Order: sequence, then C-alpha cells, then structure tokens
Amino acid sequence: MLVVEAKFDGEQLATDPVDHTDQPEFATELAWEIDRKALHQHRLQRTPIKLQCFALDPVTSAKETIGYIVLDLRTAQETKQAPKWYQLLSNKYTKFKSEIQISIALETDTKPPVDSFKAKGAPPRDGKVSAILAGLDPRDIVAVLNEEGGYHQIGPAEYCTDSFIMSVTIAFATQLEQLIPCTMKLPERQPEFFFYYSLLGNDVTNEPFNDLINPNFEPERASVRIRSSVEILRVYLALQSKLQIHLCCGDQSLGSTEIPLTGLLKKGSTEINQHPVTVEGAFTLDPPNRAKQKLAPIPVELAPTVGVSVALQREGIDSQSLIELKTQNEHEPEHSKKKVLTPIKEKTLTGPKSPRVSPVPSHNQSPPTKDDATESEVESLQYDKDTKPNPKASSSVPASLAQLVTTSNASVVASGQKIAVPATSHHFCFSIDLRSIHALEIGFPINCILRYSYPFFGSAAPIMTNPPVEVRKNMEVFLPQSYCAFDFATMPHQLQDTFLRIPLLVELWHKDKMSKDLLLGIARIQLSNILSSEKTRFLGSNGEQCWRQTYSESVPVIAAQGSNNRIADLSYTVTLEDYGLVKMREIFISDSSQGVSAVQQKPSSLPPAPCPSEIQTEPRETLEYKAALELEMWKEMQEDIFENQLKQKELAHMQALAEEWKKRDRERESLVKKKVAEYTILEGKLQKTLIDLEKREQQLASVESELQREKKELQSERQRNLQELQDSIRRAKEDCIHQVELERLKIKQLEEDKHRLQQQLNDAENKYKILEKEFQQFKDQQNNKPEIRLQSEINLLTLEKVELERKLESATKSKLHYKQQWGRALKELARLKQREQESQMARL
Repeated sequence: MLVVEAKFDGEQLATDPVDHTDQPEFATELAWEIDRKALHQHRLQRTPIKLQCFALDPVTSAKETIGYIVLDLRTAQETKQAPKWYQLLSNKYTKFKSEIQISIALETDTKPPVDSFKAKGAPPRDGKVSAILAGLDPRDIVAVLNEEGGYHQIGPAEYCTDSFIMSVTIAFATQLEQLIPCTMKLPERQPEFFFYYSLLGNDVTNEPFNDLINPNFEPERASVRIRSSVEILRVYLALQSKLQIHLCCGDQSLGSTEIPLTGLLKKGSTEINQHPVTVEGAFTLDPPNRAKQKLAPIPVELAPTVGVSVALQREGIDSQSLIELKTQNEHEPEHSKKKVLTPIKEKTLTGPKSPRVSPVPSHNQSPPTKDDATESEVESLQYDKDTKPNPKASSSVPASLAQLVTTSNASVVASGQKIAVPATSHHFCFSIDLRSIHALEIGFPINCILRYSYPFFGSAAPIMTNPPVEVRKNMEVFLPQSYCAFDFATMPHQLQDTFLRIPLLVELWHKDKMSKDLLLGIARIQLSNILSSEKTRFLGSNGEQCWRQTYSESVPVIAAQGSNNRIADLSYTVTLEDYGLVKMREIFISDSSQGVSAVQQKPSSLPPAPCPSEIQTEPRETLEYKAALELEMWKEMQEDIFENQLKQKELAHMQALAEEWKKRDRERESLVKKKVAEYTILEGKLQKTLIDLEKREQQLASVESELQREKKELQSERQRNLQELQDSIRRAKEDCIHQVELERLKIKQLEEDKHRLQQQLNDAENKYKILEKEFQQFKDQQNNKPEIRLQSEINLLTLEKVELERKLESATKSKLHYKQQWGRALKELARLKQREQESQMARL
C-alpha cells in the first residue's frame, strides 16, 4: 500500500492508502484552514509544505520511506491552476524517476461566522499585564504586516493599543578598507559598496558609495510604524535582541556588526512615555568567518567602524524635522546653511517594497508655504550645489532677473549691484497650463488644488491653483488659474541637461475645511519631452526671429501613500519660447526698496537721424565705423570670455587631477599602512613560530633520547620476564603432574569406601523390613481386645452429648427471643387500640 503524508503549520494530514502499483491514483484533497495574516507571515518566512511518500505494510503496519517533495507556498494562487508533476527527492527506486501530480491552490472560506455579534475588547489594565504575558507564548510574538493600516502588528490584536515608530540611521563609517583582504578581487570597474540590514522583515540598503577610504554618503533613516504595547514590545525586543548590519559589495558581505536592542526598553523604565529612547554609537565591523580564518586582532585605531543610531518612540512624540533645522539656522552664514539644510534621507517602510517618502512628518499633511523646507527645495539646493562650481556658471537666475528680461524701458540705477551673465545665455519663456483632472479613482469627492515648484525657473516659491474645485469620479474638471509663465536666462545645453535630469512634480492636494489638508498623489511631468517636439518660427516684439515648441500630454497621478496605484489623470500643455541671445552685458539690481527691482541696459539699435544742416559727417560717426567698432569689441570680449573659460576649465581639470592624485595617494598610503601592519603581524607570527619550532626540536631530541633509553630498559625487562615465565610454566607442569597422581589415589580409596557403605545400607534395609512386619502384627493383636472397642464407643457418645447440649442452648435462646418479641407486639397492639379509641372520641 502507498500513502502520502503532508505537514504544514504544525498539522500533519495523510491520504487514504492505495495499492502499490506503477501508476497509483490517490484522488485525495488535503486542506488546511488558516487566516490571511498567518498566510502572509508564512509567505514572508517561506514556510515549505513537505510531502512524504511511504510504503505501508497492512499486516505489520510498518512504514518505509520512498521519497519526499518540498512545495513552495508562494506558488499557491487563488486562481485555479493546472496540476504539475513533481519528482520525488531521495527516491528509493533509483532506476526510476518517480513523480507525483499535485495541484496547489488557495480557496476563500465562504462559511458564515458562528457568532454574528462580538463585543470589542477593552484595552488591558496595568495590573493585568503580567497575567497577559503569562498567557502568551513568546514564540507567537512576531511582527505581522498590516497592509491596510500601513504598520507592523506585534502581539495579539486585542492587546495592541499603542503606536510606535522605530527608526534606524546609518550616519558614518571609517577605516572600511581594513575589511578587504589581500586575496579578494574587486570588480574591475568602480565597485559599489552599501550597508544592508533587515528591519522587521524589510530588507533595507543605503545609497551605494565607491570610496572605502573616505566613505562619503548621506545619512539615511529607515523607519517603520509598529502597533503593540510596551510590555509585549519589550518581550519581542528581548527575543530579537540584536540588529545585524552588513557592509556589502554586490552579493558578498565584507563585514558585519550587531547592535543590541534590549537597551531600548529596560524593565520598569518609563522613558519612552516622555521622549524617544535610543541606542547609538560607533560599532566595530568584523569580517565574516574571523574565527575560521584565525585572523589577528586589528588595533583599535585601525578598526573599521560604522555609526548607527536606533530610536524607538511613541507616534505622538515628534522627532526633529527638517523645518526645525531650517528655522534654527536662519541667521547662520550661507555656507553653513548648506550643510544644515541637507536633510537625512528617510525611508518609511510599510512593506517589503515600500516607496521612499518625504522626510516631512506624516502628521503635517497641509501644503507647505514659502518658509517650509519641502522636498522640491531640498532638490533645488542639491542641484545648485552640484551645478554651481563657480559664481559665473550660474544654473538658475533669480526672480529679479526674470523680470529684467521683460522690462525694456527701465533706466539704469547707478547704485545697483552688478550680476554678470554669460554671453551665450538665451532668453527663454516657459509656460505651464495645467488644464484638467479626469478619470478619478477615489471613492469620495475631493476639493483639489495642484501645487508645484521648479527652482530652476528662478523661484523656489510653490505655485498653486486657486480656488479649490470639486472633482468626482468619472468626470473631467478644468482647473482655474492654472496657467503660469516663467521668463529666465540660461544656456541651452544647461536647460536641456536640467530638463533631462529633474522632472516637474505636481502634487494633488485635498483641501478640507474641517481637517488638515491631505496629500493625495503626485504627477511626474518629464519636461525633456518638449525638447523633441516640433519647432515653429515667430517674430518677437523687436522683430527678431524666435522659436516656439509646444507639447501636450496626459500623465497619471500616483498615490502618495500605500501602493503605487494611479488615482487620476492630469492633462497639461507646456510651451517653450526661445528669444535668442540676451542683449545686455550687465544686470543691475537696485538696493532701494522703492525703485525698480531690475533694469536692462540695451544699446540703441538705430543711430540718430542726420541733421539736414550737416553736410559732412565725421568718419568715426558713421554707421559702418560704429558697427565695425562694436564687432571688434565684441570679438575681444568673446576672446576674453573664451580665454577665461579655458583657464577655468584648465584650473578645474588641474584641481580634479590634484584631488584624484591626493585621493590615489591617500589610497596608496592606507594600503601601504595596511600592508605594513599585516606584514608586521606576519613577521611577529613567524618569529614566534621559529622560536616554537626550536623549542619543539629540543623537546623532540630529549624525547628521542629518553625513548631510546626506555626502549633498552623495556627490552631487558622483556627478556627477564620471558625467563621467569618459562620457569613458572615448568614448575606449574610438575605441580600439576604430582597433583594428578594424588587425585587418582584419592579416587581409588573413595571407590572402595563406596562399595563398603553400599553393603551396610542393604543390610539396614533388610532389618527395617523385618521390624515393620513385626509392628504390624502387634497392632492387629491390640485392636482385637474388648477394652479397645468400649473406649471407642465412649468417645462417640461423648461427641453426641456435646452436640445435643449445643442444640439445647440454641433452642433456649430462641425461646427467650420469641418471648421478647411477643411482649413488644402486645405493647404495640395496646398502643394502637388506645390511639384508635382516642381518635374515635375525638370524632365524636
């Protein structure tokens, strides 16, 4: 007989036994009942389903393993799938490839619940916490992801009444080159290194970096929301007591460290109710398999370390935000502001694959104002830092400059501040028209406004549509006041590079009078699409030739929280107009608050009309001379600009080469130091090994001489023992022969004694028989006498007398008992008669 047993979720099921043939048919369905949370947990832990095939003896009930199959739970789907053939592993029949056809699927249980009403449990009291923990198995306290709520639940749902935020920040790292052994080969191209750790089942990595000697990466914070209680969370952290962080290159771990988590929630401590609790410091990274490799300990000053901070706080207590950082540093110098305003990148983990979100706290869901440090402003700061190596190569122009290009009749202010604009800059006008919102996928109507900011156009202030418009499902709504145009000056290649790198992010907000504003989604507009659209020619206000490009599209609005689902579509139109080269040489910004903010100095394109009275004109006053002079001056200025650009490029290249040389020099120095340290350690090991070998050689020589001496002694001892053994054997033989002779004599004497005693025994038996006969005859004679008969009769009569006396005594006792019973009966009869008479008298 054949039987298949399946084990999953601690429960074992088996099929009905079938005949052991070449093609057995089981036709059996095995099912386990499990809720969705437990199923999700099993899928995260990759719990297998193990099927074992046994050959069953029906007589002795003995089972013999034929093979087994391991099924992956993640392949099970709710849709019905075709059966598949699975080959048996560890097959007993090696000549055949035994297979079993199996179909695995998920089915939704449609049975109605037994209890139609269930009261909601109240939160546990403080005095009952110990009783709750006593009733829980520590192995059941696991982190389960709640996708709808966006948090991890630790412990039973009825006890999870508090919300927490757990965050891990990797801030810095030092001496990482010590983790790379001399025998390890890194990729030929620039290898990328990163830190990896697992936070409540979520795999987290930071931004890769290339330099191990001077690791330069921005601090990143990964945070998860937790739903639990303080006591249960303390037990969970005691079980998951360490957070392991790995330094990786590709799929290889170069080193790791462990951060203890038990210090976050100490027993009896209430710190978490007042402020966040943290475990932070510089932790030493250990290479993998240090014990197996028997590596020497690294000095403390050369030990590779990583700075890690693990924080746990209640959700109501806010950590330091980017806005607070900005307000605290408003009055600091500009160079220090750039360092402070670079925020810690934050990752909010709501599942195994969660999107990266803004570092602004989640409770502040209203649109930021001009003073808020939003994510787009941070991007602009980083962009300015990357694209402004010197003041002359400006990537973005202030708002005053944007106004300057459109103001042609303003006068020059002598006290203004001069701003130099490259001669190759073009005057651009970029307009955005957010036309409509349609195909809304949200189940409730929204009062929507759109908000965006693009600092490259000259202003980091957010642009918003106003007033809010109501949008419902399956309708298209056109947005009011959604057109905005930007005038700015920049170089064409810089415009193209910026449009390719930085998309325009349009935020969709729901404005509610009764609650805080809510960010619903973000639409990503790729501005580089307009660069590939068709150019059309038109004439500007001064008659010069200009170019215009227009592009229209509808883009999806992606949900800001949860999964990356489309919630609406945004239709927009963008236009880019190129007015050619900027005509002015210098820009003046007025210091007066009442004057014009910016003016343009523009050379007159038309000479004054000649006076009729003038007959001859000076040669220097002719148009040709002025044009030639202006051309020569322009050429000289362009040469100067070109030379300055070349010098700046040469200086930048020299600085880059110097930095690269210094970097390589530092790398070589660190590698030389590392090699010297390794060789010093190896030299010390060799010296110690040589000393040990010499000692060992001396010990071996002494041991060898001792061994020879002991060998000679053992040889002589062996000869002596052999001689003594031979003598003892000879003596033992002689003793044995003598002893055998003695025993033979004893045996002969004993045989003679035996015959004599046997004769005596026979004589005694004959005498006994004779005496027995005589005694029997005497007994018969005595029985025949009269005295004997009378004595036997007396004995019989005595026995009869005793028996009659016993019967007489028993009859006397019976008679007395009957008299007593008769007296009692008479008394009872008299009492009954009296009672009857009394009752009759009473009736009369």
